Amino acid sequence: MGRVTTRPTAAHAPGVRVRDMTLADCDAVAEIRVRGWRHAYAGLVPQAHLDAMHAPRDAERRRAGLLSAGGPVNLVAMAADTTVTGWACHGPCRDGTGRPARAELYALYVDPDSIGTGTGRALLERATARAGADGFREMALWVLKENTRARRFYERAGFRPDGAEEAVETGGALLPEVRYVRALSPVEAG
Repeated sequence: MGRVTTRPTAAHAPGVRVRDMTLADCDAVAEIRVRGWRHAYAGLVPQAHLDAMHAPRDAERRRAGLLSAGGPVNLVAMAADTTVTGWACHGPCRDGTGRPARAELYALYVDPDSIGTGTGRALLERATARAGADGFREMALWVLKENTRARRFYERAGFRPDGAEEAVETGGALLPEVRYVRALSPVEAG
């Protein structure tokens, strides 16, 4: 009988570790966010907007967010050598539905050089587990309608579009986004 191989899950992706973000991570996270935008949104977002992104300014926003009381949960993924390779951020849903049991994944970015290493899966698994442990019953996220790679990633993780769409202004262009939702369970905490 032939050997069966499976793609490693984030729980045992080689060398990927997820932890809470610290102030010392802000510069690395800002670089990942800027590089991630430029990689993921090339051809989708106006190039002038991508070119104007500035990691040091973004790092200052990350620091301010971490220092604010009651802010969102920020997580970082690290490679075996402790290099920060990804970032995720989530908190209460901001969609105005008044659904306190719904969390929202505000952001998830992986350094383009680390795509395919399990980093994104590890971050998403930790974010959903943490939100479930915090009492949220579901998680929502918004993704650009044309970002097929991200949509496939979230669909593989059990997220489904719920029919909500909106356009967001980015760099002077209106870009359509779709909302994805997934049920959470407190037993996901781990």
